[in-house]
Amino acid sequence: MIDRAAVLAALEAVIDPKSGRPLFAAGLVQGLVVAADRAGFVIEVPAGETGRYAPVRDAAEAALKALPGMARVSVVLTAEAVTAPARRTAGLSSQAMDQARARAPVATERPAHVRRVIGVASGKGGVGKSTVAVNLACALAARGLRVGLLDADVYGPSLPTMLGVSGKPDYVDGAIVPHEAFGLKVMSVGLLTKAEDAMIWRGPMASQALTQMLTQTRWGSEDRPLDVLVVDLPPGTGDVHLTLVQKTLLDGMVIVSTPQEVALADARRAHTMFEKVGAKTLGLVENMSGFPDPVTGKLIPIFGHGGARDEAERLGVAFLGDLPLSQALREGGDAGRPLVAVEPDGDMARRFGAVAGALAEKLGF
Repeated sequence: MIDRAAVLAALEAVIDPKSGRPLFAAGLVQGLVVAADRAGFVIEVPAGETGRYAPVRDAAEAALKALPGMARVSVVLTAEAVTAPARRTAGLSSQAMDQARARAPVATERPAHVRRVIGVASGKGGVGKSTVAVNLACALAARGLRVGLLDADVYGPSLPTMLGVSGKPDYVDGAIVPHEAFGLKVMSVGLLTKAEDAMIWRGPMASQALTQMLTQTRWGSEDRPLDVLVVDLPPGTGDVHLTLVQKTLLDGMVIVSTPQEVALADARRAHTMFEKVGAKTLGLVENMSGFPDPVTGKLIPIFGHGGARDEAERLGVAFLGDLPLSQALREGGDAGRPLVAVEPDGDMARRFGAVAGALAEKLGF
C-alpha cells in the first residue's frame, strides 16, 4: 500500500529549478491524490515555462514509479492563465495573446472498438441525471445493444453504488478491464478510491482522470465492438465536459432536467455550451415529471409538468420523454439494482424503453 508520506518522501529528490527547493516545499504539488497503488498530482507553472518544467514532471513521475508497489502514476503539467495585468506588463496586445493561445484540439475518433458515444448531462445537480444515465443504459442493453457506462463525475461518482459494483478493476496489457453489471461494461473513478474519499482535484487532474478512463479502458474488441458508450457527466459546464468533447468524437448529448424554470435555465445553458463546442443535443428528458397519486394514479405536478417539452421546442431539439417520480426507481438505485433491469415489464422500464428507442433511431441502430 502506497501512503502519502512515502510519496512526499520520494518527491523530496525532485527540485524546483527556480527556487532550488523540493517540489512540494516549493508549492508546486497541486491536488495530490494517493490511493493504494497509485498517485497523481498537478504541477502548475507560469505561462511560457512548461518547457522548462517538462523534465521536472518527468523526474517526478520517475521518482513515484520507483516506489515499491506503485502501479500507476499521473503527473500533469499545466500553465497558469495569463491575466490581463500580466499581459500588460509583458507588453502583449489582446490580439497577440489570442493568436498565442493554444487552440482546443478537435476530436476525430472515438475510443477503440466503440461505435457510438453519447453524454448524459444536466446544467445543475439534483435532477436525477445519474439515475437516468444508468437506467437508460440498461434500456439500450435491453434492445440487444452492447453498452458501456462511464462515470465521468469524478468529484461525486455514484455509479458503483447504483450498479452494485466495487473493487479496483484489473489491468491487462496496459488496459483497464471494466467491471460488468446488468449487461453493461462499467468504469468509474469511484472504483479506484475509497467511498469516503474526496477528490480534491483542480481541473487538469479531473480532465486527466477522464481521459485515462475514456481511452485506456478495454470497452470492446475488434470482433465484439461496443455499440454505445454512455458517459454520465458531472453537473454544470466545466473542464470535464470540455475534455470529453476534445478527446472523443461525440455522437450527441442527452440533457436531463426537471420541469421547473430554475432547472430549465441551467439545461438551456448546457445546450448552449455544447452547441458552441460542436456537440449536438440529441434531446431533452424531463425527470421527476409529477408523482402518481396513489389512489387515482393521476400525476401530481410537484415540480411542474411539461417544462422540458416546451423548452425542447424552443431550442429546436427533440423531446425524448418524461419520467415521473418513482420510489421504486430511487430504491433500486440505492440498492444497486436498477429498476429497468430488475423490472423490465414495469411502467418505468416502458418509459425508459421509449427514450432508448428514440435514441437508438438517432444513432442508427
